[in-house]
Amino acid sequence: MSVTEAMEEGEEEQPNSGDEAEEIEKEAKQVEEEYSWPVIRFDVPPHRTYHFCRQFRTPSNPNNFLKGVKSPDGSCFLSSSDDNTLRVFALPENGSDHQESVGDEAADAYSASNVVSEGESIHDYCWYPYMSASDPVTCVFASTTRDHPIHLWDAASGELRCTYRAYDAMDEITTAFSIAFNPAGTKIFAGYNKSLRVFDVHRPGRDFEQYSTVKGNKEGQSGIISAIAFCPTHTGMLATGSYSQTTAIYREDNMELLYVLHGQEGGVTHVQFSKDGNFLYTGGRKDPYILCWDIRNTVNTVYKLYRSTETTNQRIFFDIEPIGRHLGTGGQDGLVHIYDLQTGQWISCFQAASDTINGFSFHPFLPMAASSSGHRRFGIPECNEDLSVDISGVMKTALQCGVSHI
Repeated sequence: MSVTEAMEEGEEEQPNSGDEAEEIEKEAKQVEEEYSWPVIRFDVPPHRTYHFCRQFRTPSNPNNFLKGVKSPDGSCFLSSSDDNTLRVFALPENGSDHQESVGDEAADAYSASNVVSEGESIHDYCWYPYMSASDPVTCVFASTTRDHPIHLWDAASGELRCTYRAYDAMDEITTAFSIAFNPAGTKIFAGYNKSLRVFDVHRPGRDFEQYSTVKGNKEGQSGIISAIAFCPTHTGMLATGSYSQTTAIYREDNMELLYVLHGQEGGVTHVQFSKDGNFLYTGGRKDPYILCWDIRNTVNTVYKLYRSTETTNQRIFFDIEPIGRHLGTGGQDGLVHIYDLQTGQWISCFQAASDTINGFSFHPFLPMAASSSGHRRFGIPECNEDLSVDISGVMKTALQCGVSHI
């Protein structure tokens, strides 16, 4: 066979390969057209799919309560409670189709798949950004507790993988008040008093880089760094909240201070970027408003979102749904409020619990969400009796918002 004949034969075969490519493209388009993100109808009251309460109240600690809940890839969610314990709950595959009966209030839907006990009060915790249930190596989360170093836990086995230790001038372990993985998952950023420390994930121990948040002329961000969040669009920016009622925006590569935002009435306890990275949302302790900032023009806030937090010292977490259009936040009134982020207008609310809703987290791709509730109550002592403390907590998870599938 000559070279010419081979080329001619190849030319004759090209239309067939092109037809196959077109058919593959058509099939791919059909699949895309058939699948669409589920539309969450916030005008329809959600129904509760799972409920957890009993396993948080043990005989040794009957007055326990929840402090927050976070979900990584949607396969599970992680809760933090006042008994210094982190619990991992695996979400069943048919979780969105399940609906709890009215009579199931007293019983838990199922038990936690993993329980991690810390030695002291838990300050903060976060999931590895590329966590996937299909890859056990990535199933890890980090936590920081009082008088302890940062711990990296295996979410599948509950074993401690490694620790990251920071020391002060007296060569004593100092506690991080907030932690977060960078978007690449290679570093852990930790917030301390007037400083940030950066740990290499692959080098556990006491090696870290330290950056002061206050310059020599007293400019910058003072106070304890209580919250950290990274821009999801990989622009290299991160935001830090402080108990000094300020929020700062830095460059990740050299920790250059870009902006310092003022306006929060209480110490900042939660910061989160919008899905497009153009806006930043901040919430504070005993502050009834979540502030929206346009990071392209930080002179004034864009709008304020109300929530009932005037008289509680708890950290009230909020979350933005995967599409990035709506924000959900709890409050001390037991309501979850939904806001339209394009207009800043209130959309709807629903009663998630009879107690303070301190945690709310949307599922990354299903029309579901998880909420955690509870707070410390101090009873009035009777004559000749010691002051009794009543702590109640309830966790209602996987609240399926009214769904409409297209």
